[in-house]
Amino acid sequence: MLSAFYVNTLIHLYSINRENLQKIYEDGKKGLLACPACGEAVKLYLGMKNIPHFYHYSKKADCKEDARALSSETAAAIEYEERNGFKIPKSRAIINESTMTEYKKTKQLTVQANFQPTAAKPSFEENYLHQLFKSGVALDSSQASAVTLDNGRALVIAGAGSGKTRVLTTRAAFLIQEKHAEPSSIMLVTFTNKAAAELKERLLKYPNMSRSVVNKVVTGTFHRILYQILLFHEPDKWPRQNLISKDWQKETLLKEGAHQLKLDTKEFPYDGAIQQIGAWKNSMLFPNNITASSDWEETLLLLYKWYEEKKHERNLYDFDDMLLGGYYYFSENPPILEIYQNRFRHILLDEFQDINKVQYEWVKLIAAKAESIYAVGDDDQSIYAFRGSDPKYLLDFEKDFAMAKIIILDHNYRSAHEIVSTANAVVSKNKKRRTKKMIAAFKGEAPFLFYPYDEEEEATMIVTDILEKISQGYEPKDFAILYRTNTSSRAIFERLTSSSLPFKLEADSGSFYSRFIVKSMLGYLKLIVHPDHGEAIKDIFPSLFLKKAILQDIKAASILEDCSLLEALAKVKTGFAFQEAKLKKIPAILASLKQKQPVDAISVIEKELGFQEFIKKRGNEGNQWDKGSDDIRDLKVVAKKFTSIIDLVAHTDHMTAMNAEMKKQYMHADNTITLSTIHRAKGLEYKTVYILGAVDGSIPHDYALEAQRNNDLAPLEEERRLLYVAMTRAQEELFVSVPMQHKGKKAKISRFLNFL
Repeated sequence: MLSAFYVNTLIHLYSINRENLQKIYEDGKKGLLACPACGEAVKLYLGMKNIPHFYHYSKKADCKEDARALSSETAAAIEYEERNGFKIPKSRAIINESTMTEYKKTKQLTVQANFQPTAAKPSFEENYLHQLFKSGVALDSSQASAVTLDNGRALVIAGAGSGKTRVLTTRAAFLIQEKHAEPSSIMLVTFTNKAAAELKERLLKYPNMSRSVVNKVVTGTFHRILYQILLFHEPDKWPRQNLISKDWQKETLLKEGAHQLKLDTKEFPYDGAIQQIGAWKNSMLFPNNITASSDWEETLLLLYKWYEEKKHERNLYDFDDMLLGGYYYFSENPPILEIYQNRFRHILLDEFQDINKVQYEWVKLIAAKAESIYAVGDDDQSIYAFRGSDPKYLLDFEKDFAMAKIIILDHNYRSAHEIVSTANAVVSKNKKRRTKKMIAAFKGEAPFLFYPYDEEEEATMIVTDILEKISQGYEPKDFAILYRTNTSSRAIFERLTSSSLPFKLEADSGSFYSRFIVKSMLGYLKLIVHPDHGEAIKDIFPSLFLKKAILQDIKAASILEDCSLLEALAKVKTGFAFQEAKLKKIPAILASLKQKQPVDAISVIEKELGFQEFIKKRGNEGNQWDKGSDDIRDLKVVAKKFTSIIDLVAHTDHMTAMNAEMKKQYMHADNTITLSTIHRAKGLEYKTVYILGAVDGSIPHDYALEAQRNNDLAPLEEERRLLYVAMTRAQEELFVSVPMQHKGKKAKISRFLNFL
């Protein structure tokens, strides 16, 4: 039904502004909606494939209003029609332009592509492949060609879901069993320890492969293999206790450098600095051969130089030094290099699209005399430029490895044809890529584009859809919700927290409300409610450019003047007249905001207390993926849901606590919904995938759009590959969200989907 009593007022969905639907939905959960016919409580339905409608959640069977609604033309099910290759819901006369016409935008994507079903077929050209087939390992023709080729240099382009791991392990087994290669002469390089362990376990399942044989194959990450070599030859230079293994250790050292160099690094984004230094080192760029492109980079280069000098003085090293150390050790010791070149006759490389410069240069050294070098990867899945990875090494493989054989694995066994076709259509727009077109093994549901009003409604629609599917037999582990950056998970996290659904967050994803900029703004809001809030007073220091040591002066003033910490803030002396003048204004301004709407209070703090200038300064530094202004816009989206500051503050505290609790509760659970960034989801697969925020500014990210304006197209192409990776995680169902509003601003559908 489309009508209900809302706080004793009769409302009609077709006359309600779209932006108000989420609030009505939440109030329905509080029992504030009632059926106009029977007076029983009702709720508002917000889902994907049905238009919004009220329903009796107590399953009342004798309500005339329910019966009338179900039999009328206004029933909630959406009917589709074919138009320009898409399935688009038909519009209904009863739905006016102001509220629910957006729902008729909902699309089932049907990218036109001929379906050619494929299945793994055994090849009997080689005896070992026949044995494999009998043991349950079947290879299709392209996989068989990749496994059995005699060419000493080969690049296997393994598209999404094409059986990359199977081909890589079968190739290793083939070399041992058919080519009689000594297992210890094979080096199998992966990008994670988990992948290395998985490859070994898979090898054990092959015919005639024992653990003693498999253990002789040198398997591991670049870091692990090079570190073992360095430890063997130069143990005094690489003691384990001298490894800087944690980012906080790097940050401590960089802060020491900033102090010694007397650099102005107040609120310096050390997380961005650590990432950038790592990218430079992996690209073999050092302080003396880098030209700074900004004031921040000039400061960072001074720190980078100091960091490297101090590590050397103190005999410290980090993970990046393992790669550089291994490369230079071999370069400077030809006799040692020759020993390893003669030992390792077969080099197998996994995830070759993720290789960086120092890794690539080392590969060229170690493989110079090898009988075979075998690289497996997919340029369409190269998404780690921020680590120094570059798809050019895969794209230009033949330049350094002349006469290399190129084999393309183009059969996707993971995803339905409709998903594969749509993903192909997206990534094919990239200019720098190897031409290929993946072919699916089975048909299924077309990807579904849905248009929520904003992040809040987006989260509600997804949770509604998941609950419906679970009632039909799905399990929580069948679902993944993917997003571009961790900040985008805020709304869906909150909606899942209020549901009964188990879900799992990434281990290193903190609460949105603990983010630096958000925490600073919340500090002001907490002081409005609790002027003696000790943590809140510290949280606002960064935005006021105050040193932590000033806290003791504030506490002393509070005791001597018998006033709150907030009032004491106005009494401290900093030695800067303009700063002291601002501090004097704060208590009165915050006191005047006590009765204001939370979103209005945030706007006043931005403008009158200099918070916008603080964000601007912070936003011009460091991590380009981490923009403070975006965080505040998202906080305003949350704030609009509350009428009092005290309720907003209570909500943020609760959600911060729930973030920690959920990690403890479900961290090691298997049957949970996965919440993940797209980067972390690479290599994984799920029955049903939801992609959040497919709009410009999110996917592609703002930084890529800015780079495009400066004629640098590489970041934009990587963002398109990122969307491709997200889409190809889905096995059976793919749902892509295109919110009308993104972080409080009108949004535009991702340019990557404009062809649809």
